Amino acid sequence: MKMTTEACHSLLFKKPPSHMTQTQFIQTFSGIYEHSPWAAEQLWQSGIDESFDTINTFHTKIMDIVNNADYNQKMELIRKHPDLAGKAALKGTLTPSSTHEQSSAGLDQCSEEELEQFHQANQAYQSRFGFPFIMAVRHSNRYEILAAFKERLLNTHEEEFNRAMEEIHKIALFRLQDL
Repeated sequence: MKMTTEACHSLLFKKPPSHMTQTQFIQTFSGIYEHSPWAAEQLWQSGIDESFDTINTFHTKIMDIVNNADYNQKMELIRKHPDLAGKAALKGTLTPSSTHEQSSAGLDQCSEEELEQFHQANQAYQSRFGFPFIMAVRHSNRYEILAAFKERLLNTHEEEFNRAMEEIHKIALFRLQDL
């Protein structure tokens, strides 16, 4: 039985964050935002109580930390995300979470022609916006992702910056649900 997003939000973590040591907390949550442990570190420093034991509250609180970061820190977070079906995926150097997410969308099963389409789309997007295309690809497939590239290349820089942050928060929620 598949749970709705709302049902997942009210779920408790298997190991409650409020019962973790600082080291356990940072180790557990440092990968929620790609290569950006600072979000979990700042969340810990803000003080953790039992309300953080639900995915909904935890996600809201860590999103607030990221949303309150300055523009440069957000841009750095965006730029830490790998290209979809890009060089890191082909070399096998993605984080385990990114590997799982990309394979769930079938990006590990692309034909040579599809890989070339992704390569061209990644380059066009990077040239236009100065950061990688970000999409929470879970529950998508490679055809939907390629269509999204084409659609989003028409957006302004500000629209894509904001969209990238929205997608990053979706990715963080998926990763929290996986814990």
